Amino acid sequence: MSAVILALLAGAVVGLSLGALGGGGSVLAVPALIYLLGFTPVAATTAGLVIVGVTSATALSAHARDGHVRWRTGLLFAAAGIGPALLGGALAGRLPAPVLTAAFAVVAAAASARMLRPRRRTESTAPVRPGRAAAAGAGLGALTGVLGVGGGFLAVPALVDVLGLRMRAAVGTSLLVITVNSLAALAMRAGTADGLDGAVMGPFAGAAILGAWDGRRLSARLSGRTLQRAFAFALLAVAGFMLVDAVVR
Repeated sequence: MSAVILALLAGAVVGLSLGALGGGGSVLAVPALIYLLGFTPVAATTAGLVIVGVTSATALSAHARDGHVRWRTGLLFAAAGIGPALLGGALAGRLPAPVLTAAFAVVAAAASARMLRPRRRTESTAPVRPGRAAAAGAGLGALTGVLGVGGGFLAVPALVDVLGLRMRAAVGTSLLVITVNSLAALAMRAGTADGLDGAVMGPFAGAAILGAWDGRRLSARLSGRTLQRAFAFALLAVAGFMLVDAVVR
């Protein structure tokens, strides 16, 4: 199967995840870029930021029109992560590939376990606590910078559990967080952009953008919990594969 076809298929899956769940794009894109398209771990994490950043920004507009974006909360959350994302992006290029792969797998496994836990269904009416939002945003920004993930698969649980948003609002708001964090992390990764293949990234990003629109429609038909559980099991399988690969290298 040609690289372009693989990129289109992988991009469609990434877009569906982002559109339906507000996250999971990078955590699926990075393994696809490494194992299907032959990118190095460093190049894959950089390419993942580009693809997911563009896709998230596109999907954000649709969720905003539906009224599912909490702008003040999202900007406060994202702003706290900009500094850590910049530092993490500078650190990422210095880590050995097996370490980067293993760290990615561990975070993905932890996120999948977190997503399988039952959550509160009510939205808090209390004002967002700046300290809690800043702490959660800073931790997410650091992971974004080091691992090349937009952070939506961690942002959505944080927005629901820590800040009390409903699932659909958390999905839309997470796209804002992903876009900001991806741009910040990319600012420190200019030196890792040389190994990126535009002939693969273009179709990948295009399919992801189209998939995100379908994902948004899918989220309106299925419950957020059903989508979350399906994604969590897929994420757990990816994490296990990557961890084994990192250990045997």
